[in-house]
Order: sequence, then C-alpha cells, then structure tokens
Amino acid sequence: MTGELAYSRKRREGTRRHRHPEVKWAERVDKVYITVLLPDAKNAKVDLTPDGVFTFSASAGAEDHQYELKLELFNKVNVEESKINIGVRNIFCVVQKAEDGWWKRLLRGEGKAPHYVKVDWDKWVDEDDDNGLGDLDLGGMDFSKFGGMGEGAMGDDFDESDDDEEEVSKPGENKEGSTKDEKQDAGKIEAETSTEKEAAPST
Repeated sequence: MTGELAYSRKRREGTRRHRHPEVKWAERVDKVYITVLLPDAKNAKVDLTPDGVFTFSASAGAEDHQYELKLELFNKVNVEESKINIGVRNIFCVVQKAEDGWWKRLLRGEGKAPHYVKVDWDKWVDEDDDNGLGDLDLGGMDFSKFGGMGEGAMGDDFDESDDDEEEVSKPGENKEGSTKDEKQDAGKIEAETSTEKEAAPST
C-alpha cells in the first residue's frame, strides 16, 4: 500500500513538472505568429535561437504551477527582427522567418503536433489569399525585441508592467481615501470642541 501511495505521489509531481500552456499559431510568408495562452503568468522567461528553438517558462495560478514549453520550429528564424509582447492574458510573439516562404507546419518534427499546439484561425490567412495586406494591426501593442535580451530581462519587464498597473490604479484611491479620513477627523474634532463649549458652565 505504501508503494502505491509513493507511486501515485510521484505521478502527481511529474504531472506538475510537465505542465504545458496552450499555444496557437498562424503564419504569413515572412513571419509566424505564436501566442502562448497563460493568464496572469509570473516570472515569464522567453528565448528564441536562430535555429528556431522557442522556449518558454512561467508560473501561474493560485498554487503557482510551473509551466514549460520547448518548440523546435519548422525552419530558421531572424531573432533580431522578431519581437514579443508579454500581456496579462497571453504572451504574443511575432517571429520573423530567416527566409520568406510558407512552412508546411509549425514544428520541425514529422507527425501530429502536440495536443496543446493549435492553429490560430483568428489570425490565419491562406497562402493563396496572402497578398501582403494580411498583416495584423499591431499598433496598440507594446513590443520588446528578442535580440539582445536575456531571460531575466524578459521576466523583469513582465513584473514591472504589473507594478506599473498597480501604481496607476492604487495611489489615486489611497489619496482620496486619506483625504476623506482627514476631513472626517477634522469634523469630529470641531464638533467635539463646540459641544464642550456649550456644556461648560458660565462664570
């Protein structure tokens, strides 16, 4: 019985170690769009090599489950021209191909892609329909470059963006709250003072 419990625990730990986020992808003749769907990711680290190896790690969820991902892309890429946006709901990457051309699939290996890798039909354009005007409108997104940035830098950028959002929303509320408290306290003191004056006997 003890052996079965130990085996079950090892299986659960192994499952926790091998969590994979859902990945969606689409392509154009010159680039690939990769979206890692992991809301509220913490300490996100993303790396891309010229050979087309894409790696991702982060923690998420109330229990800070660890998520890891390693994709060997179909062909080589231009790291310097690729870019990434780490958002609250997902991590969106625009991976520039080293050479223009349509890929047969996202991953290098033959066979069916892993169950967590899916086509992003919202961004998909068929090869026959790609006339150069099918690029996504990314004007509202804040991107960072892959090239020249280490894993630690990616994680730091993500953490700072969260802090900035909190600083924008909270100081105004705290300031208003403290102002109201100060006014209420002042009103109480003034009321108490006037009451004491009325209650005091005349000499």
